Amino acid sequence: MVVILAVVGVPILLSIRESFFKRNDGVDPNTGLVQQGEQFVGLGNYASIFADNATVTGMWGPMDRFWNAFWNTSAITLICIILETVLGVAMAIIMSKAFRGRGIVRAGILVPWAIPTIVSALMWKLIFDEAGIANKILGQQVLWLADNTSSFWAIIIADVWKTAPFIGLLTLAGLQTIPAEVYEAAKVDGASAWQQFTRITLPMIKPSLVVAVLFRTLDTMRMFDLPYGMIGPGKYFVETLSVFAYDEANQTRYGPASAYSIILFLYIMLIAFLFVKFLGADVVGDEEVKAVREAKKRRRKQQKTITSGESAA
Repeated sequence: MVVILAVVGVPILLSIRESFFKRNDGVDPNTGLVQQGEQFVGLGNYASIFADNATVTGMWGPMDRFWNAFWNTSAITLICIILETVLGVAMAIIMSKAFRGRGIVRAGILVPWAIPTIVSALMWKLIFDEAGIANKILGQQVLWLADNTSSFWAIIIADVWKTAPFIGLLTLAGLQTIPAEVYEAAKVDGASAWQQFTRITLPMIKPSLVVAVLFRTLDTMRMFDLPYGMIGPGKYFVETLSVFAYDEANQTRYGPASAYSIILFLYIMLIAFLFVKFLGADVVGDEEVKAVREAKKRRRKQQKTITSGESAA
């Protein structure tokens, strides 16, 4: 807890503090000197987020730069998670089968996830170059790395390639907990392969699958290194909230940058809460703690029953 407080808690508190201040710019009209330091603006940085700011043209047409980054983040997260979940479950099913060379297949599937993201970004940057292998395969000159719709899909392709194995790995752990006798009984009862998948496999891997999707969702929402390293800064078709906040900080506008970061933090917290609340994502996985809580509830209920009985007597 001390390490978490030092590494996570303190920076968050400093970011919240910084979001209430703004750097002094321009010339002081009283002294004629260049202003320095910073001034307290309260919620001014947050209010300016939802005011009319610089309009940019991105994937969703002309709009405020913050909302463009917000919708980019949301769309990339949604599309990537859907594709990664489908491919990840397929990978897990393949890796769970017994066949010759299974170890090599498992290692090959997990290699993309083991590669550092910035290395993947530079690798895909070469693939999607104007003279890269992607255009040679397609036989067209697609400007994947320009600020256009193609760059948006290039980011999605690279992210799905890299992180679908992560969902596959966690799903494989859930698959290995399903007894083989369950499938044998289903076959005896005449269940088809699709019925076995929808009525046995999916329900029994749901806990691990939901946690895997939750982790990937939170990770994708704060995506920075892939679009920054692959496409670059100032590309509004792929600019995420993390890239936007970094660019603001790089321009020494630390107050607004902190405000954007806090908004992203609250957005991620909201998504995590919805996952836990409605999908039952057990991110802690401590069944013993749950059992203790249930036992305490039963004891309280029994105590209330005994007390009410004694009062009636």
